[in-house]
This record gives sequence, structure tokens and C-alpha cells, in this order.
Amino acid sequence: MSGLPFDETTISKARRIAQSAPQADSDPKVEALVNDLIGRVADKWTMIVLEVLTEHGELRFTQLSRHVGAISQKMLTQTLRQMERDGMVTRTVHAVVPPRVDYRLTDLGASLSAAFCGVWIWAEANLGRVEAAREAFDQALR
Repeated sequence: MSGLPFDETTISKARRIAQSAPQADSDPKVEALVNDLIGRVADKWTMIVLEVLTEHGELRFTQLSRHVGAISQKMLTQTLRQMERDGMVTRTVHAVVPPRVDYRLTDLGASLSAAFCGVWIWAEANLGRVEAAREAFDQALR
């Protein structure tokens, strides 16, 4: 598991969460929040920003942009604003010239990142099976 961008504590926590059964009679408010968050964080950029901030800690906007990669300034700004609104990141503006803005995951954002650690574990465990299924599917189309 050393290839995962998470520490052993986070990986253990993700395994415990994945192994616990969901409640049959869930609160409709919780269900609505889950649906809302999945729609929001399952987008490509939010997941990448979560990963980058988990790995690097506090970053300036320009550093974050470089680590995220092929994202426009507008899309990164929108993603960070939504993450800030949801309580996943904090934004610190420093009164200097040129302006400097730093972003850091909150405890809430870090816990969401830990929850998605399970996806990394699943992907690592099932990479070969997914690749084989894709290859078989592609062969069947030819």
C-alpha cells in the first residue's frame, strides 16, 4: 500500500468505514447531504484539490494550480470557493503586494479526504481486473 498518498492511520480508518454497514433507516437530511456532496466532490477537480492539499498541506493559489495541473484559473477559483462554502478548505488572504492567498484543508476536508482513501484502496486492489474487463470489452467491439 506504500503507493497510496495516505498514511497508515488514514488507510485503517477508511477500511473501518468501508466495512461498516450503512443504516437501513437513514435520516433524509443525511441522505440529501450525501447526494449533494457526492455530486460536488465526485467532480474531477474537487477530488484532485483534496488530494493535493492532503499531500502538501497549506499552499498558495499559484502553487496549488501548478500541483493540480491542467485546470483553468477560473475553474480552480470556482472549485475552491465551493469547497470553502462546504467547510472543506480555509482561505487566508495576506495583505501584501502582490496579494497572497493560501488554502488549507479543514478538519472536515481532511476527514472527507480520508473517506475517499477507500477509493484508492479499491483501485489498487482491483486495477488488474478493471484493465482486463476494459480490454475484453474493447476486443468485443472490434
